[in-house]
Amino acid sequence: MSTKVRVRYAPSPTGHLHIGGARTALFTYLFARKHGGQFILRIEDTDLDRNVSGAAEEFYNGLRWLGVEWDEGEDIGGKYGPYRCTDRMDIYREHIGQLLKEDRAYYCYCSEEDLAKERDAQIAAGETAKYSGHCRHLTPEQRAAYEAEGRGRTVRLRTSSGETLAFNDMVRGGISFESDGNDFVIVKSNGMPTYNLAVVIDDHLMEITHVTRGEEHISNTPRQMQIYRAFGWDVPEFAHFNLILNEEGKKLSKRDESILQFISQYRDLGYLEEAILNFLALLGWSPGTEEEIFSKQELIERFSFERVNKSGSIFDQRKLSWMNNHYFKKAELDRIVRLCVPQLQQASRLPATLDEAQEAWVNVLVILHQEKMNSASDIVPLTDLFFADVPELDEESKQVMSEATVQAVLAAFRNQVESAGEAGFTVENMKALIKAVQSETGVKGKGLFMPIRIALTGQMHGPDLNGTIWLLGRERVLKRLSDSLAARQ
Repeated sequence: MSTKVRVRYAPSPTGHLHIGGARTALFTYLFARKHGGQFILRIEDTDLDRNVSGAAEEFYNGLRWLGVEWDEGEDIGGKYGPYRCTDRMDIYREHIGQLLKEDRAYYCYCSEEDLAKERDAQIAAGETAKYSGHCRHLTPEQRAAYEAEGRGRTVRLRTSSGETLAFNDMVRGGISFESDGNDFVIVKSNGMPTYNLAVVIDDHLMEITHVTRGEEHISNTPRQMQIYRAFGWDVPEFAHFNLILNEEGKKLSKRDESILQFISQYRDLGYLEEAILNFLALLGWSPGTEEEIFSKQELIERFSFERVNKSGSIFDQRKLSWMNNHYFKKAELDRIVRLCVPQLQQASRLPATLDEAQEAWVNVLVILHQEKMNSASDIVPLTDLFFADVPELDEESKQVMSEATVQAVLAAFRNQVESAGEAGFTVENMKALIKAVQSETGVKGKGLFMPIRIALTGQMHGPDLNGTIWLLGRERVLKRLSDSLAARQ
């Protein structure tokens, strides 16, 4: 690609970093990095009523967590700043003044009531509702009269009808619209530029070469093209990404609780950022092979807009769980422990500060369950048996515990644990203790292991028995063995 690539991700600070926004940021970032370009993070806060305090910082934190770094932005600076719309008002006013001076735009004094009546009349007449152009040809005297009345005013762009507005979308191919001569608002009555005006001015002045965004913005493109033409500016390339759908094939609603929709939720649940990054990349983009696991560098090398799907992408929660589990299995133990400890603390299963013995205990707890975890939050339900009484046995477990050799096995194991003392009650020594029970009783295999597991945990199956016994602790093991023996006398 001969053109120097400059792209941006420009979220509105109206809430959390959504998975759709994160995917747009990721695709944009991958494209920039593949072509040696710059990735800019800009905050589009022109909608003052919907802006949320702290939302921009949430975007920064979420993207950094994912490993999506930017080259310019409000927090790190850059020669094309400011990088927040409300800090660029002088720039907007200058360009709005230019359009007014050149008569490419004009003040509109129509009130909301006037416009509503106009729309109702057009609809009643079977016409397409659009601005009639009432203020398009006001005389200086008429404008002065409206100003004297103290009427509010907006600014509208002069447009023409019957003009073909065509562009080649890098994802979807050729797209064209016919202009309808509807002079649309580019400055609101409060003096704020509309999104369409601000984004055009910012993209041009920041020398953005490729505009990447969700397909819901396709309808904005013809208006933006008209603004580019009004200024006499070149129009950038466009790429519009498909919608993310739920498993029923419907567009995700923020009220849809079947899917976690915000990046912060995954971070708080202890997902691995590289798994989320990998999953988001495959949510609408295909590598052209059956491969599904990619590092960030591999994604940069292989990403292209040509392989981005045009149709909607189904958010498959099961696939995300599988993918995070894949990364969990390969992750360093210390890293998984760091993710699991807060989950156990939130569940009141660990104190706020751990001593050395507690740290060693948690390490073994995680070792036993790491391969089964789809996220760090799974450590809580997976380890219930270490924080609760032995549950009532099911019928199959009761059948196992009715075998003739069970009493001898449990008694022998209790004696081994008592004789070993605290010093001998270790994960490494547990195998030897059970082996001694086998030698003493002559019982082996399931007849040996299963009664011990059921007596201690109430379960026929579970993680490594040696580690499980150690995690339960010597005093609790002795009590449960004694209780189980007493119940069978």
